[in-house]
Amino acid sequence: MSRDLIKINKWLYPVSWIYGAGVWLRNKLFDWGYYKERSFNLPVICIGNLTVGGTGKTPHTEYLIRLLQKNYQVAVLSRGYKRRSKGFVLAKEGTPMHQIGDEPYQMKQKFPQIHMAVDANRCNGIEQLCKEKVAPGTDVILLDDAFQHRHVKAGVNILLVDHNRLITEDALLPAGRMREPLSGKDRAHVVIITKCPKDLKPMEYRVLTKQMNLYAFQQLFFTTMDYGKLRPLFNGGREYTMQSIHPAVHILLVTGIASPEPLEAELSTVNNHIHSLTFGDHHDFTEEDMQAIEDKFLQLPEGKRMIITTEKDATRMVTHPHLPKSIQPYMYVLPIEVAFLQDQQETFNKYILDYVRKNSRNSRLFEE
Repeated sequence: MSRDLIKINKWLYPVSWIYGAGVWLRNKLFDWGYYKERSFNLPVICIGNLTVGGTGKTPHTEYLIRLLQKNYQVAVLSRGYKRRSKGFVLAKEGTPMHQIGDEPYQMKQKFPQIHMAVDANRCNGIEQLCKEKVAPGTDVILLDDAFQHRHVKAGVNILLVDHNRLITEDALLPAGRMREPLSGKDRAHVVIITKCPKDLKPMEYRVLTKQMNLYAFQQLFFTTMDYGKLRPLFNGGREYTMQSIHPAVHILLVTGIASPEPLEAELSTVNNHIHSLTFGDHHDFTEEDMQAIEDKFLQLPEGKRMIITTEKDATRMVTHPHLPKSIQPYMYVLPIEVAFLQDQQETFNKYILDYVRKNSRNSRLFEE
């Protein structure tokens, strides 16, 4: 998706100014000490953004899990968007998706050894994860989508910025998609421009670096999306690379994510028969939606058709009581991982590992 397609509803600027004034005042109350920030006696890494919509938080959180889990007991804390439970919930084996939300459920399924918890009150959630009887051996906590949750003072704030919708070109809600003013980026220790083209030119790196206008203490990285092997959602059969899909096959791409365009573009590089059925982010599929998916699929040429969906969408579909059995053998899941550009992976890994190592604590007591 080109940045030329960024839509700003300029007629909503007056409402954005009012919204921005409220956000500015809230941040200043934290800066001035009227609202309290709490530090904790173990490493806390926050992954978030300044905008609504997908910037790749889950793939980047999963990258950190892979990086840290070899040497540390990792805990992930999310608010559990659209879950049907309240308060603190620690995921166990068999915890249903509706109790913790689709993204936490996805991470728990992929990384069963982590402590996966949800709590809208991040301070309370961290307190619980620090208790040995609740989450034994927690060494480091990853806060998913908590950049605006300033009651927690994270040791490392990682800000994700979508290359396709740079925050320097966006506007505050509701005219644009910004949750807070551009100055919010100054709280970040690490800024990652995500979803970059794999062939980003050296001149573009320089332009983006200048455009972000970061302080000397802030680290800037660039990542792109890597797509793994397609795996069957139900029958446990063989996996396929996207490149191995026969060019004559018609693909029904079913997504309920914030930004499906990059995925559509990637699939279009290997297949010219892409049929998209898109729903809103974190969409709660209904019986009518399942029927619409089946109807759309059955319109494709018989014997030359398949369904591809994302890992996040798969968590909401795999146990759906109204998912038609007729389409289940044709459903495939496409995993997404992040890859660093400019050979930055080692530098990023060292930055994170050094922070965790230097700030590890034997005590699990929290500090005011």
